[in-house]
Amino acid sequence: MNRILLSESELEGLRFSFSDGRARHVREVLKPELGQTLRIGLIDGPKGAGVVLACDDDRVVMDCCFEDAPPESPSLSLLLAMPRPKVLKRLWAQIAALGVSKIVLINASKVERNYWDTHIIDESFYRPLLLEGLQQAGDTRLPEVEIQRAFRPWVEDVLPTVSVGHRKWLAYEGDAPRLRVEAEAKKAWLAIGPEGGWNNFELELLGQQGFETFSMGPRILRSDTACIAALSAVHQSMEM
Repeated sequence: MNRILLSESELEGLRFSFSDGRARHVREVLKPELGQTLRIGLIDGPKGAGVVLACDDDRVVMDCCFEDAPPESPSLSLLLAMPRPKVLKRLWAQIAALGVSKIVLINASKVERNYWDTHIIDESFYRPLLLEGLQQAGDTRLPEVEIQRAFRPWVEDVLPTVSVGHRKWLAYEGDAPRLRVEAEAKKAWLAIGPEGGWNNFELELLGQQGFETFSMGPRILRSDTACIAALSAVHQSMEM
């Protein structure tokens, strides 16, 4: 945990008192001395610093100060075909740590119907995992999550609106160019397919919406490996 995140509702003025898992991490891992400053942040708000006033078995108390403005939202959004629930469980925190502004979980022909019956896509389950990833990365901007079970209506009717001014890339396991990102690409969408890949209709529809395929190399990757590798590659390319 490289930044302790809290919500505005947890503040009493500028004082933060807590006794949950965050406090346990402070006591057992950070082991601060009284008066020591720790990195904190408001969820979807500014980063800041907290001066430790108390740290015992019952609670941790800090006086807080914050920067004037929150960090910019990540420039990348993720269109992810619904993976197997146990894979998605592993991905939530990692996606947040890598940095995306929006996650759209979408259906595809090779997505099993029973994947959608899982509690893994309930906000009460995934929100703590997203926060875990943000605290690891030291960020405060919580990704927006959207669950879409209808592929074609969302791609045809919603995607054009939410992707204005964005470049769009699709990680592809077949023959495609390696990733090339021009300097003017400030915001982007990345599409990651299911384990079996997008079918021809889905590829054609995404292509009509401006998605450009790029190769991740000759190896066939699992969806979680492909997701992390592709996110890292696009982020790095956009920063060059």
